[in-house]
Amino acid sequence: MEDSPLKVLTVATAPYLDQWPGCGGLRRRVGVFQSNRHYLHNFLQSVFSCMDLRERQGCTLVVGGDGRFFNRTAMELVVQMAAANGVGRLIIGHHGIMSTPAISCLVRKYKAMGAIVLTAGPHPGGPHGDLGVKFNSANGGPAQETVTNKIYQISRTLEEFTICPGLRVDLGALGRQEFDLENKFKPFTVEIVDSVESYANLLRNIFDFAALKELLSGEHRIRIRVDAMSGAMGPYLRRILCEELGAPAKSVANCVPLEDFGGLHPDPNLTYAADLVDSMQDGHYDLGAALDCDGDRNMILGKHGAFVTPSDSLAVIAANIFCIPYFQHTGVRGFARSMPTSAALDKVAQATKIDLYETPVGWGFFGNLMDAGRLSLCGEESFGTGGDHIREKDGLWSVLAWLSILAIRRKSVNDIVKDHWRKYGRNYYTRRGRYDYEGLDLDAAWQLMDDLEVLMMEKSFVSQRFAVADNIYQVEQADNFEYTDPVDSTITRNQGLRIMFTNGSRIVYRLSGAGGVGATIRVYIDSYEKEDIFQDTQVMLAPLATIALKISQLHVRTGRSGPSMIT
Repeated sequence: MEDSPLKVLTVATAPYLDQWPGCGGLRRRVGVFQSNRHYLHNFLQSVFSCMDLRERQGCTLVVGGDGRFFNRTAMELVVQMAAANGVGRLIIGHHGIMSTPAISCLVRKYKAMGAIVLTAGPHPGGPHGDLGVKFNSANGGPAQETVTNKIYQISRTLEEFTICPGLRVDLGALGRQEFDLENKFKPFTVEIVDSVESYANLLRNIFDFAALKELLSGEHRIRIRVDAMSGAMGPYLRRILCEELGAPAKSVANCVPLEDFGGLHPDPNLTYAADLVDSMQDGHYDLGAALDCDGDRNMILGKHGAFVTPSDSLAVIAANIFCIPYFQHTGVRGFARSMPTSAALDKVAQATKIDLYETPVGWGFFGNLMDAGRLSLCGEESFGTGGDHIREKDGLWSVLAWLSILAIRRKSVNDIVKDHWRKYGRNYYTRRGRYDYEGLDLDAAWQLMDDLEVLMMEKSFVSQRFAVADNIYQVEQADNFEYTDPVDSTITRNQGLRIMFTNGSRIVYRLSGAGGVGATIRVYIDSYEKEDIFQDTQVMLAPLATIALKISQLHVRTGRSGPSMIT
């Protein structure tokens, strides 16, 4: 503890009008935070000010990040401003690095008021990359829209922030550090913790580690390859998969967190995890997986690099959910998927008579259902899957779920997926489930979506038939998706334009601001086949892709010949 109390300063500032924290938090290029005076200070003060003053005084917050460039600088600022704003205790991961699933775990373990998460999701790091700041609430999940709206409104009128500039924390020293601040009756406490052990202990209570150890290191062991993409989940993979479950050291890759993620894009898909895909081609490994930089997203591969779409992965886990001991004890309360995610999960829910929820994009909607005891398993097309053990998606949990299925079923990943299609039919889906038109003028994109909605709402549109070669699709329903939360009855509108066809196929158009500069219109194509289940995905999606362009005229309105498929 310092010999004399540290000074707390109130500093005048000017507001920024662009600090809107979406469901993934505030994400900007590192240069924005570096070159705009007090840009990060302002946003952090808006986060602290959105908390009820009485609840904030003396509260506990969890702080962690994915280890990207500028995270340590940002974390120092979080500590200094948390202390000055009356927070009593911070729980911080060793060296400031903590996966997003582990952060959610620790919020719940320590009954914290919430967390400040320093991650830009699966976006590049380094000096020219992105930085992100997200506030998670007391349930361990992303803050609800009412909270993010409040943060944004505060940021637009902010005139000052409070900081303790002399406070310095040693992020490398495990244990408790205490600091006296002027005009504070109790010391400010920082605890540097081994988040890997807390998270591992949570997983031990969900999965049968003895069975998984036999699968990975026993006489008839399988070979796996899991890529941490130089992000925060690397230490967790080494400790849990290798040290505890006995997988050989070469079973994991890129497990040292790097500020620039090795110069690569830390997004677990077939394009950016190309090294993993290549390593799977010769058939040496039975299961491959990649996790993004903060460890919440995952991609699953079978032998020879057979790709399991996130939608299929979710559906297969649902269909085999009782291979996971946790669900044998708790039962299954419900399944959920985000609206753009393929309807593969729906078929499992129908067959098992388990409640299904279709929500807007954003993990917070799942968390609300989980808190109410209505949801056990959920996922989204953007490589996110998770259970109700925490309130974030969880990449390593998803890998262990697949390993649990393999341990019980004693079949390959490839055969399990094919068996699933034979039973439930197949939802053909683009590799990331969508075609993206990026970098569009925002006003023009809004106008295009408005015009498309007018067209779809015409009475003559429903029942309209579209023919492409030998394929005929008839519109059964068209709408602008809105969601009424069954827990609190809040209504979320304008979540995407949906066209549903009589054969179970869908086209979805969504306007997003998350694609970088400008607006992005995402087109999702979901083609359902009950019998013709072993065909090439792009061949099977081609008719619906043609219809999607014919209806929207996106290629004409944007002046682009066609969408760039995200893989």
